[in-house]
Amino acid sequence: MTALLEMRNITKTFPGVKALDNVSLSVREGEIHAICGENGAGKSTLMKVLSGVYPTGSYDGEIHYDGGTAAFRGIRDSEDRGIIIIHQELALVPLLSIAENIFLGNECAKGGVIDWPETFRLTEGLLAKVGLREAPGTKVDSLGVGKQQLVEIAKALSKNVRLLILDEPTAALSESDSQALLELLLELKAQGVTSIIISHKLNEVRRVADSVTVIRDGATISTIDARGGDLTEDRIVRDMVGRDMAHRYPERERRAGETMFELKNWNVWHPEHADRQVIEDLSMNVRAGEVVGIAGLMGSGRTELAMSVFGRSYGRKISGQVLLRGQRADVSTVDRAIGAGLAYVTEDRKTLGLILEETIRRNTVLANLGAVARRGVVDESRETEVAEDYRRTLRIRTPSVFQKVMNLSGGNQQKVVLAKWLFTEPDVLILDEPTRGIDVGAKYEIYSIINELSAAGKAVIMISSEMPELLGMCDRIYVMNEGSFVGELTADEASQEAIMSLIVRE
Repeated sequence: MTALLEMRNITKTFPGVKALDNVSLSVREGEIHAICGENGAGKSTLMKVLSGVYPTGSYDGEIHYDGGTAAFRGIRDSEDRGIIIIHQELALVPLLSIAENIFLGNECAKGGVIDWPETFRLTEGLLAKVGLREAPGTKVDSLGVGKQQLVEIAKALSKNVRLLILDEPTAALSESDSQALLELLLELKAQGVTSIIISHKLNEVRRVADSVTVIRDGATISTIDARGGDLTEDRIVRDMVGRDMAHRYPERERRAGETMFELKNWNVWHPEHADRQVIEDLSMNVRAGEVVGIAGLMGSGRTELAMSVFGRSYGRKISGQVLLRGQRADVSTVDRAIGAGLAYVTEDRKTLGLILEETIRRNTVLANLGAVARRGVVDESRETEVAEDYRRTLRIRTPSVFQKVMNLSGGNQQKVVLAKWLFTEPDVLILDEPTRGIDVGAKYEIYSIINELSAAGKAVIMISSEMPELLGMCDRIYVMNEGSFVGELTADEASQEAIMSLIVRE
């Protein structure tokens, strides 16, 4: 296969930071090419250079595409040549229909008037291509994330895509949605569409990629041809982090103390659908120093359980008891839950966990402002001191705590979320998808922090869709399905097969 794309010696500099340093990338026509690297390695920056987000003249190096030199002044230029990028944060308008989103900015019009019959006809054809059975007039905000991802791909196909770039396409998808998307990429490959995927999910990379390029610290480390049989997860990890990682999960001494947290006969009803019970008569316990996992498929009720316990942030007609150290605790509001010793690290750090426009310093103290205030006024020197302490303790990579959180990598953003809740001095931490969208090196650091918390006697509840993560980190695992626990496994009993058999058991 000939090269459809060649990026040669691309260098991109921001004030004080060289994001890309002579990076080169060659993508063959008709292949699926994966780009792997830790957060902050430069993967997304490279794709923004390619797609014209960073226009020609703002970087050094050359781009050769489809046999000629490319000089894109903006996204419109690259799209006109068939290069379409789908970012991790989907660029859809929630209150518009599928058809309106697909042809937004590229409307089917006659005499300046939109031709809706033609728009809907074309949309139906595009939806059939991506396997989405929805009416063209369906509003996007009624679709799940997996279906929204398919709408983005249909939108790309409407622009006669030749090179499709997907940034973390399965990061927020369930296992079934992820598999459906990977199958679609293979189908598009068979139709002649070339794809570049950025992904931290190495098992998915191995499944679909023909070639893998690894970027570390803004430089190209290796390009591996999957057809040669050299593509292994260990090889990718070694190139990503610059060292062998014989153990993906740090070792720790398992010592469980007294029962710290107990939930008894917990019931939660849906906040909008009065006849739908989301959590049904659920009970669990966690001891001091334990890491207890909750496994389950998307929609099983894990996040709803966590949010209902933490200040009744979700649900209505909530009943049951929360006990901390054997005493009934008042968790009826978020303030009271925090005061009782609970902390909840949300699965959606960018929307619910952080104020992205604010600094690390301000985000770190948000959940406990009273501890850095005097007579109701925040003491900025004390605020800085606290943020600096957590920056060192959690190894947050940043030149300054005055940096905006939006400029940090995903792993470092997650550390700021953890710092925010650790500053409240909790006894029980509920971690909801704590490593979602984080690279393998940063995951290890988060795992190490979790182990340090358990060693300090904290009770940790870990919700994760990645079963190997639960198996590698947890002392016990509760298995959840349709709002109830269907089993409990010790670390010795737990396996992926055992968990799945409990989930599918009638």
